[in-house]
Amino acid sequence: MRGKQAKKHIIEPDGKYNNLVVAQFINYVMKNGKKTVAEGLVYGAIDKLAETTKLGPEEAFQRALDNVKPKIELRSRRVGGANYQVPVPVTEKRQWSLAMRWILKAATDSRAGKNYSTSLYNQLFSAYNKEGSAVKKKEDVHKMAEANKAFSHLTW
Repeated sequence: MRGKQAKKHIIEPDGKYNNLVVAQFINYVMKNGKKTVAEGLVYGAIDKLAETTKLGPEEAFQRALDNVKPKIELRSRRVGGANYQVPVPVTEKRQWSLAMRWILKAATDSRAGKNYSTSLYNQLFSAYNKEGSAVKKKEDVHKMAEANKAFSHLTW
């Protein structure tokens, strides 16, 4: 590894739920430094999810993300001139960030004339019900890892 290690950014918990995961999600949604806009979108989607599921807002959001979090992923490893896709367990922090990224990508892709808050709610609700494109992405990653488990002895 070259150069200095980047310093870890300390994220403050969000204002409404005092939750670090929600704060991280807001930061992922934020564009051009417009945090207030991102907070409005995320809080609107989470509140709507809580109404629909009849759970607390944090618990409903947590469950939706838990259904998308991958346990294992593939990393490319070069051995003797050939590249192998090696299945590797995913750290907790990376599980959260991948789940958030996949949900936001699915919300952006499925927008189709709806406002972003509605699209985000739809993706969170699909994830809560273990369906939708974010959950499909997780299942695809797990299937690929299962298919390549013969190379698991090549881990670092």
